Amino acid sequence: MSVYVTNLSGEMKYKELQQIFSKYGNVKTVQLSMNQETGKPRGFAFLEMETFAQETLAMKALLGSEWIVRILKVNTPVTSSEASSASCDFSSTH
Repeated sequence: MSVYVTNLSGEMKYKELQQIFSKYGNVKTVQLSMNQETGKPRGFAFLEMETFAQETLAMKALLGSEWIVRILKVNTPVTSSEASSASCDFSSTH
């Protein structure tokens, strides 16, 4: 599984994103999307963590948190065929 992070500041760096998520487990990969023309971050990233439980914990903890004056949005990535039927709500406590 992956974690999809959106609404990132253009100032967000790879290391900062890795540090934020490492509080919830081992971050295996970070793919910070960059604008090819400007070399600046495009405002979203994909991360993979060691386990599904770590990813879920990070998503629950970081959803709606503020980093560099932006409210983070975190979820699982959804393909276009899944978009109409998939929904994840991490706002409620179980």
